[in-house]
Amino acid sequence: MPTTGKSYRRKSTSLTRGFIAATTGGAALVLPLVCAGFASAAPAQTVAAEKAAASSAATVKEISVQKAAPAVHSVTVGDTLSKIAREYSVSGGWQKVYEENREVVGGSPALIVPGMKLTIGAKAGSHASTGVSAVSGAAPATTTTAAPAVKPATYTNNLDGWIRESLAVMAKHGIPGSYDGIHRNVMRESSGNPRAVNNWDSNAVAGTPSKGLLQIIDPTFRAYHVPGTSLDSYDPVANITASCNYAADKYGSIDNVFGAY
Repeated sequence: MPTTGKSYRRKSTSLTRGFIAATTGGAALVLPLVCAGFASAAPAQTVAAEKAAASSAATVKEISVQKAAPAVHSVTVGDTLSKIAREYSVSGGWQKVYEENREVVGGSPALIVPGMKLTIGAKAGSHASTGVSAVSGAAPATTTTAAPAVKPATYTNNLDGWIRESLAVMAKHGIPGSYDGIHRNVMRESSGNPRAVNNWDSNAVAGTPSKGLLQIIDPTFRAYHVPGTSLDSYDPVANITASCNYAADKYGSIDNVFGAY
């Protein structure tokens, strides 16, 4: 029988629906894989940063150790603690050098003799590791130890004691000179007699005789007098110190004097 005319509407096939579902499902599966790819990069970046920080910290530590390396100075004729401090640009001056080498120098900072080995920067180097951590930014804990009290130096009332006391005063004022240089000139000028007076040379004729251990005339003594010593030109320590101050101005050091000056 002839079929009456009807209009049929094509339905979506299961294949088409399945394709869409598969496509949608496929997109859902891809997203976690992409996210996982980005997430896996984070641990690698963290490890690289930690390695870089550790390397930086090691470099800072190596530089600190290199800068802290102390120097050893061998004392020569004409050296003083003040001169050595200036030569090595020591922060704290001759006092710092003396503090670091007290066991070598002894009770008098002025008594350094040729051949002594002085360590410059030893105590600074022992604290070189103290500072701010390159990784954490925190300063390590430090322990402060009180320095022992320094006993005042005592000197014998003889030529040896006068020279040593004068050297201590000279060191405080940056006046160069050594024990041997002073002793050699004292023995030539006065034979160690602090009351010696020259009454026959041209100075004596002019009314200003040479006096004391290093035979200095009064005008020169007053011009080169060092604060902290006696104003009496016969005083052994004052006489030596003023004479060495004069010799330093004229000849560079009493150590450079080998005759009348």
